[in-house]
Amino acid sequence: MREVTREEKWGSSFYQPGDPVKQRLEFGAGCSQKVGKFAKTLGSHALVVTDHGIMEAGHPQKILTSLSKAGLKTFLYDESLENPNESSVLACALKAGVLGVDLVIGVGGGSSLDTAKGANFLLTNGGSMKDYWGVGKAKKPLFPMIAIPTTAGTGSECQSYALISDDRTKRKMACGDSGALPRITLLDPELTLSQPMSVCTATAMDALAHTLESAVCTKRNPSSYYHSMQGFSLLVRNMEQVWQCPDDLDARGAVLLGAAHAGAAIERSMLGAAHAMANPLTARKGVIHGQAVSLTLPAVLAYNREDSATRQIYAEMAEAGGIGGSGSSVDGFDRLLCTVLRFRKTAGLPDQLEAIGFEDLDLEELARDASEQWTATFNPRAVDASELLKIYRSIKDYADS
Repeated sequence: MREVTREEKWGSSFYQPGDPVKQRLEFGAGCSQKVGKFAKTLGSHALVVTDHGIMEAGHPQKILTSLSKAGLKTFLYDESLENPNESSVLACALKAGVLGVDLVIGVGGGSSLDTAKGANFLLTNGGSMKDYWGVGKAKKPLFPMIAIPTTAGTGSECQSYALISDDRTKRKMACGDSGALPRITLLDPELTLSQPMSVCTATAMDALAHTLESAVCTKRNPSSYYHSMQGFSLLVRNMEQVWQCPDDLDARGAVLLGAAHAGAAIERSMLGAAHAMANPLTARKGVIHGQAVSLTLPAVLAYNREDSATRQIYAEMAEAGGIGGSGSSVDGFDRLLCTVLRFRKTAGLPDQLEAIGFEDLDLEELARDASEQWTATFNPRAVDASELLKIYRSIKDYADS
């Protein structure tokens, strides 16, 4: 009997039996080169959405070659922004709208994938992205989509939401629809080798936050918890190895798969206060999302610790990740928090608000903004502007310096 490879085992065990989500996931080094084979079963005219940085790495060119060999007509849009907004998504849709597109392929990080999803809404249903803020606002079916992530972090490849910023307020709008979930996701760890280390660390910390928030949020359920635990275990055991040995393809594959599990967990549940607090940091001063989340996460973990059920889940995650202690929830949580702080320090990410340009005078406005974020409503311990202000102020307590 042929031995099952590590890649086959991980990929085949991604979804639990009976999972209602209909998505095909392919995992393994080089699997992105199969995109033509999959694409021709879904459409004949493909819009490939990416950005300039990914183009410089050479990944979209290989995707286009595979698509052409499979007989598809292709159109390339390579102007995705780091934080896609209404205007940038509209620009993509306008350029592709006259080409008879019937398939959308996102290649890149979360920004390119979200741009592809956003353009899909506009190409199929018209209007503006504000029309789709919320869930299930599309009246017509969306085109099928293939997601090919080149970073391990956002988990957008396993989610049915596009996060698009309002042009005027800079507030992130979560635009969700079951048709926006990529029909096929190709997880190819070779594509992550081109990531700058600054991107590698920030996206990994974002994925780690996804597992920790989705596991305890008020919408958690057995299916989301499975993905949260799988994602956390893969990430916590492999992140530092990637940072220390960037050419370790096995470790990169584990982190990529962990980030996808984290995305699947969000799809089935939600996030919490760490992301609610991070979004205003990005909106106001353009702080990289992964850096913002890694800054707010420790203080939110400590705030949530006071809820005994939440603390117990954190301890279970610590045990799953091989960092558990004596068996008590207090000890398990303490070890988990120490691990998160160690990761942030090793990654060299900011640990104080002052380091990213914020002062004490900014905190009340930040807290008000955070309280209006959708994810804040799902935190396991209730938060309002007053509590969020306290958490912002406590961030300094978890600084290394």
